[in-house]
Amino acid sequence: MRKIKSKFDIFRQRVYIVIYGANTWGGRLFDLILLGVILLSVLLVMLESVEKLDTKHHHLILIAEWIITIFFTLEYVLRILSNRKPLSYIFSFYGIVDLISIMPMYLSFIFPGSRMLSVIRALRLLRLFGILNLVHFTGQESQLKLAIKASRTKIIVFVYFILIVSILLGAVMYVVEGKESGFTSIPTSIYWCIVTLTTVGYGDIAPVTTLGQIIASVIMIMGYGIIAVPTGIVTAEFSSLKNKVNDDAIKNCPSCTTTYLTKDSRFCHHCGEKVKNE
Repeated sequence: MRKIKSKFDIFRQRVYIVIYGANTWGGRLFDLILLGVILLSVLLVMLESVEKLDTKHHHLILIAEWIITIFFTLEYVLRILSNRKPLSYIFSFYGIVDLISIMPMYLSFIFPGSRMLSVIRALRLLRLFGILNLVHFTGQESQLKLAIKASRTKIIVFVYFILIVSILLGAVMYVVEGKESGFTSIPTSIYWCIVTLTTVGYGDIAPVTTLGQIIASVIMIMGYGIIAVPTGIVTAEFSSLKNKVNDDAIKNCPSCTTTYLTKDSRFCHHCGEKVKNE
């Protein structure tokens, strides 16, 4: 016997089609409205930081920010209620970003300055590829995420090695230059080493002695090679991934257009939609 759906189940299904149905008319309209509201919210935060505009239109900007926050809050709740697997959304990248984007306004009751953190809503603009159904770009996005994930261990080891090198060279510069040249402590010398190693070069501290300048020159040359290493690691993983995964293995969720890379996937890891295996 066919089970009769309750009014709540029908409501959930309709909301799901609108929120997650990027290929439906209602879903695309909702996504475009959402994109516009996100852009407006980021613009309001930037305008609020302009003292003259904030002084003149503070209350208007505040009201607009609260309206947008309430809109995002309702959207977040509806995404959870309508999703077949709510936990998969809550703990997904977009789910965490959606939650963080609405928290600053509520936290402003306790920490007044936290409203400026609402600019983090700009991360929600990453939904653009899904909203416009740019399959090619979403596929590249997923491959890039997998490449970064695969190379993170190597990058962590590399950063750890650089940290040790910075501590050692910073200590050496403290001994060579001394407090007279601005190297007042080992932490300050480590700061100088990191700034020099990354080729930023603020110029607030500079070696004076000949030996110190020679060491600084070596650090500068090392910096050019060090910057290229993380990029090379990710690029190598990205190329390896493209060789392993053929085009037939890359599929897109029919509901939210999220790309996943396995032929055996039964459900979308983003929205929980069941996926047909061919």
